[in-house]
Amino acid sequence: MITIIAMMFLYAMIAFVTNLAAPVGKIWEQTFEGSAHAGILGMLGNFCNFLAYLIMGIPAGNFLAKFGYKKTALTAILLGFAGISIQWVSGYTDNFYVYLLGALFGGFCVCMLNTVVNPMLNLLGGGGNRGNQLNMIGGTLNSLSGSLTPMLVGALVGESLKGKEIDDVNIVLYIAMAVFAVIFLIILFTPLAEPAGAGEKVTYERSPWAFRHLTLGVIAIFFYVGVEVGIPASLISYLEKGGYAGYDDATFIAGLYWLLMLVGRTIGSFIGGKVSSRTMVVCVSCVAIALMASAMLLGNTVQVMMPTNWKFVMEAMPIAALLIMLCGLCTSVMWTCIFNMATEGLGKYTAKASGIFMMMVVGGGIVPLAQSAFTNHLLGYIVPIIGVAYILFYALVGSKNVNKDIKVD
Repeated sequence: MITIIAMMFLYAMIAFVTNLAAPVGKIWEQTFEGSAHAGILGMLGNFCNFLAYLIMGIPAGNFLAKFGYKKTALTAILLGFAGISIQWVSGYTDNFYVYLLGALFGGFCVCMLNTVVNPMLNLLGGGGNRGNQLNMIGGTLNSLSGSLTPMLVGALVGESLKGKEIDDVNIVLYIAMAVFAVIFLIILFTPLAEPAGAGEKVTYERSPWAFRHLTLGVIAIFFYVGVEVGIPASLISYLEKGGYAGYDDATFIAGLYWLLMLVGRTIGSFIGGKVSSRTMVVCVSCVAIALMASAMLLGNTVQVMMPTNWKFVMEAMPIAALLIMLCGLCTSVMWTCIFNMATEGLGKYTAKASGIFMMMVVGGGIVPLAQSAFTNHLLGYIVPIIGVAYILFYALVGSKNVNKDIKVD
């Protein structure tokens, strides 16, 4: 039980570090005001955060296989503390490149944490639906942390970004550093129960890539993370640059997307032991495609009342904002379900496969960057629609393990 609780804490930190990149990047974006590429430059911090997965994915899996779960988690936390510290320094040096370096280190951290948390909870649950259920519960904490991060940044910045600097959100960085320090001590003195064989030399007769369902799952996670991050990031730009909401209100609405992910994961944690990962992904993928397509078609032709601040004051917003926000209910269960399907039946290949899996989380940097290239932010949602369509294909066809002849014990 102590091991499970420790993994839940790490799940929350993953979202905190990840969701800090996009709103802080918007503060830096005003430095390039007037440039035709300001939107893309503002997303570079988010890009670096996810580029780290491409660099660290396989090394993280190898590190986990060699040193075990506890040492991997402790190393990841130290990298996270370093990443937040570097971003804090960037405010005093007023150096955008230092900020990007900090975002890269933050990415190294969350990549290693993901490599630890997902397979650990899956193994602790014995795989299958129970393993998926534990990951759903961890995902609930992940969503809570993810909801609060953009909302907190928006509240500190205020209605307008004009004249704001990264120093204005230092309190968020201080909180992150303090949490990393505390959780490092907790993990250090927590007797994590390593899975049998963790940290021992293992002989691999084949490559993890030999499993078709893993290979296709790696592509699915590339699209999924890009979709998960790109949907709220573009929502902020759509509302603020379209003149529908100030920066604080836009980030609050984006935070509601993450809050709905919390709701979805909470529901998923209750039904995860009874409903298969495949069924969940098929259902939510179809709904997500319908919501985004409807948002693109309806746009701002219809106004609906939505909460826009911490007091939940209702204001008129384009119906597209509501439809996009509701996608949080759909994306909420995709991560754990895809991971569960992609690593099911891998046995001793799980640790290395997890590293490969994490490598393609770089999609969280590439997909939002592709969306930001569209000056019409609603039209840009064609990118995540394509991504979700592939995820639907994976659940229906690609997730079946057709390589059961490979020895995994």
